[in-house]
Amino acid sequence: MTQHRIRIDDPTDPRFDDVRDLNRSDAADRRLVIAEGNLVVGRLLESRFPVRCVVGFPAKLDAFLEEHEIPDGVPVYEVTRETLAAVAGFDLHRGLLAAAHRAPETPLADILTTARTVAVLEGVGDHENIGSMFRNAAGMGVDAILFGNGCADPLYRRVVRVSMGHVLRTPFAHLEGSYTTWQRSLEQLREAGFHLVSLTPDPAAEHLADALAGREKVALLVGAEGPGLTEHAMRATDVRARIPMAPGTDSLNLATSAAIAFYERERSLR
Repeated sequence: MTQHRIRIDDPTDPRFDDVRDLNRSDAADRRLVIAEGNLVVGRLLESRFPVRCVVGFPAKLDAFLEEHEIPDGVPVYEVTRETLAAVAGFDLHRGLLAAAHRAPETPLADILTTARTVAVLEGVGDHENIGSMFRNAAGMGVDAILFGNGCADPLYRRVVRVSMGHVLRTPFAHLEGSYTTWQRSLEQLREAGFHLVSLTPDPAAEHLADALAGREKVALLVGAEGPGLTEHAMRATDVRARIPMAPGTDSLNLATSAAIAFYERERSLR
């Protein structure tokens, strides 16, 4: 399909407003989804998020449009590298990006009806960790990611990029409540048949493989890098589990720990 492209050389053109100054702290306030690069923009087009525009260098658009069809009514803006850098606020070497409206989260009840494995995050404020979590979840068959109190925006630009677009595919939802009350929402998971497992480096905790063995539905809880899960959260779960570590070490980084837990869960289902 031949897609009509609009050439724009003026970086102040208001048609660029969706993708302007992407590194500014208030960029997320636009409540848009920003996808960067061929793979992630392609996944955005396949997702439930309505695309507003696609922007790229001529050669990048040529290659992308050979493989993807842009929905009718979505403008495609052709730009030089210099123009896009002036618009975005940095050199976007991938040469292709898109903006989309945000779509509503998947209702928690719908997630719990079909899922067998979910991850629950508490206090995870690092965008790269959240992005890695979604990528790991997609690779290891985790059905959804749920957010407790204190977590960063899962649709922030860096999360979308680090997740390789999997945040646009993997269902997620936020659990209600404040720092000391959100844990009550975990009762909804328990009522749906989930075995609630807290991940902790505590050497007194149960071996992760033992905590997962024979469980039909599992929710894996992980906390922020450093402090980990709060005591409030761990008390609300059924078991505290640890990943066995070599002598002289006591922990792994958050995304790595979660990936190991996801793999162990997938292995327990075989």
